[in-house]
Amino acid sequence: MSGIEGKVVAITGASSGIGEATALLLAERGAKVVLGARRTERLEALAARIEKAGGEAAWARTDVKRREDLAGLVGLARDRFGKIDVLISNAGIGLISPLDDLRVEDWEEMIDVNFKGVLYGIAAALPVFREQGFGHFVNILSTSGLRIVPLQSVYAGTKNAVRAVSEGLRQEAGDSLRVTVVSPGIIKTDFAEQMSPEVKAQIDDTMNKIAISPDAVARAVAFAIEQPDGVDVGDIVVRPTAQA
Repeated sequence: MSGIEGKVVAITGASSGIGEATALLLAERGAKVVLGARRTERLEALAARIEKAGGEAAWARTDVKRREDLAGLVGLARDRFGKIDVLISNAGIGLISPLDDLRVEDWEEMIDVNFKGVLYGIAAALPVFREQGFGHFVNILSTSGLRIVPLQSVYAGTKNAVRAVSEGLRQEAGDSLRVTVVSPGIIKTDFAEQMSPEVKAQIDDTMNKIAISPDAVARAVAFAIEQPDGVDVGDIVVRPTAQA
């Protein structure tokens, strides 16, 4: 029996990248995963893949900008599996650009997804965790919040806002809840797909040179989850050795 087996884990942004890799790894280690994302066809395929391998999965279309969707995801976990042990807030976007471009709508979108989406997850899961007497928040951040660079200031700001809230949550959580933040570096995902062509080309070039697999982040998340009761892994950074 691993410290993961039998745990019910809900994951936002589960349809690709880090979320997908984490769902597959945790399911392989015996977790019951509840998948949330906007791309339902990918969620359905992922759930089928997990079940074919002998795991258990449920899924629901989840837009983290909608508070009711997060409540629904947590509710699905309880309805299907009777509890929720872990909420992984992984959904995020990086619409990076120079501040001079004044892409205010992109700024607002990142605030809504990267920051408010995590808050909505906390609002949905915290009362349930309190009622159960156990629970674990895992919030996916970014090394962009650790080393601020041009083009990424608003993106980094949203990630550092989550970092601040996570630390406050940890201090308020008491001795029965756990809070972990994981800061991935350059990971091979579709992170750059929504960026401008110029910025996307720059990010893709860096990814092609040094990016590591989302599996590396999944293993870090699993490490935090599998710890025994009373052990809280607070902060993990996972990045390529070649990353500055």
